Amino acid sequence: MESMKFCQSCGMPMGQTDEMYGLNADGSKSEDYCKYCYVNGRFNKVDETMEEMIETCIPFMVKEGISAEKARKMLEEQLPTLKRWRPGKA
Repeated sequence: MESMKFCQSCGMPMGQTDEMYGLNADGSKSEDYCKYCYVNGRFNKVDETMEEMIETCIPFMVKEGISAEKARKMLEEQLPTLKRWRPGKA
């Protein structure tokens, strides 16, 4: 069984279908980024900082039943490990 993929920008689970994947400039599926973070080969918010991404993600996690404090802690631990936020890796 294939392991779960996560967006390498926001950390969102990508699921088992192509529905959540972003698109590269050539229209092909991005293997790394979700449709909310990545469109036509570019990040939706090119200059977004990791802290801004954390603030963007918290309300969505709260809607899923996670407290804002726990969501912040999870994101502060997870996001630095993702491709977009590692220096020279995006």
